[in-house]
Amino acid sequence: MKDRATVLCIRDDRILLVARARSRWALPGGRIKRTESSIDAARRELVEETGVIALQIDYCFHFQGFSTLHHVFVAGIPADVTPEPRNEIARCRWFAPTKIATLSASVPTRGIVELFTRAATMPDGVLQLSERVSG
Repeated sequence: MKDRATVLCIRDDRILLVARARSRWALPGGRIKRTESSIDAARRELVEETGVIALQIDYCFHFQGFSTLHHVFVAGIPADVTPEPRNEIARCRWFAPTKIATLSASVPTRGIVELFTRAATMPDGVLQLSERVSG
C-alpha cells in the first residue's frame, strides 16, 4: 500500500481542490518520500501544487483508499493567500463541500471530504468548517 499526504485546505467554509489537465478534481497532496514525515510531505506537496505555504497544518485522520493510505491534514488558508496551479497542476478552485459530491472528483477525495464534513457538522446540522480548523 502506498502512503500519501493529503491536505484539506479550508477557507470560508469551502475546500480547495486541484486538478491536472484533463483530469479529475482532487485534494492537494502526494506521495511521502522515504526520508520525510507525513506532515512534511503535506507541506511540501501543498507548496509544489499551489504555491501556498501553510502556517498551521494539523493531522486530521487516515483514510484508506483502494491502494493508498491517505494521511489527511487540515490547513486553514488566510483570505489574502491565492492558490495558483503549479508544476503538474492545471487548476485550483474552492468548492462548497456539498458541490464536491457532484464533481468529477477522485473517489478518495469524495470520501475524505464526506468524512471530514460529517465530523465537522454541529449537532444543529450547521457545517462549521472554519471553527473546526481554527478551534
